Amino acid sequence: MKKTILSRALLTTALAGSLFMSGTVSATEYVIDTKGAHASIDFKVSHLGYSFVVGRFNEFEGDFNFDGKKLADGHVNVTIKTASLDSNHAERDKHLRSPDFLNTAKFPEASFESSSIVDKGEGNFLLNGDFTLNGVTKPITIQAKTIGEGQDPWGGYRAGFSGTTEFALKDYNIKMDLGPASSHVQLAIVVEGIRQ
Repeated sequence: MKKTILSRALLTTALAGSLFMSGTVSATEYVIDTKGAHASIDFKVSHLGYSFVVGRFNEFEGDFNFDGKKLADGHVNVTIKTASLDSNHAERDKHLRSPDFLNTAKFPEASFESSSIVDKGEGNFLLNGDFTLNGVTKPITIQAKTIGEGQDPWGGYRAGFSGTTEFALKDYNIKMDLGPASSHVQLAIVVEGIRQ
C-alpha cells in the first residue's frame, strides 16, 4: 500500500514537472492596480469636428494573465462602472450618462473580455475580445504594447501594457447624432497589474 501511494506521488510530481517544462502551465495572474491609480481608461471624441471632448472612467476593475514570453497565452477581463464617466464638466457628464448616450441607469457596467491575443513581436500585440457597452456586445481589437515587468519596491511583482482602440457609437446603439466627425470614440488604456 505504501509503495502504491509513493508511486502515485512520484508520478504526480513527474507529470507536474513535465507540464511545467513543456510550458503548458497557464500564464501568471495579475490584478489591475486601480487602488493605487496605476491604470486608466480614457476616451476622446471629436466635438463637431472643431475640437475634442476628452475624459475618463474613474471606476473600473479587472485582471489579466500574462507571460511576456508567450503573449498568446494571456487573457484579460475588465469591468467599467459607466456612471464614473468624467469629462470635467458636470452638465455634460449628466447628458453623457443619460439614455442619449450611455444610459448608465439601465446599463451600469461596460465590460471587455479577451478572446485571443496575436503576438506581433517586440512587445506589440493585438488584443481581440468582446466589448459590452449600452447593452450591446461586439468584437473589438485593441492595439497594445507591453510596457514592462519586474519587481516593485514593496516586494511584489508588476507588469503593464498600454493600448488603443476605436469604435462607432452607433455600433453600441448610441443614437445621439452630432455629425460624421463625432461618430467614433477613441479609447486609450493603460494597465498595471500586481502579480498574485
